[in-house]
Amino acid sequence: MKVLLEIPDHKASYLLDVLNSIPYVKAKKIIEPKDLLIAEIKKAVEELKLIKQGKLEGISAKQLLDELCCYSSS
Repeated sequence: MKVLLEIPDHKASYLLDVLNSIPYVKAKKIIEPKDLLIAEIKKAVEELKLIKQGKLEGISAKQLLDELCCYSSS
């Protein structure tokens, strides 16, 4: 049986710990696509900041396009 629960964020961690402590229960967090997109954008912004600070090496637009072309033909 599968059950979908809506729990306030500040209480979800505790409940997941309790559920995961029960051997016959498999609990996992469902991530909404919108939340995943926001997380990926935040990560990209952080990487951009590091590149601008010189702490991370970026790639050129040509390199990016070359990589995109290689993936699309596979």
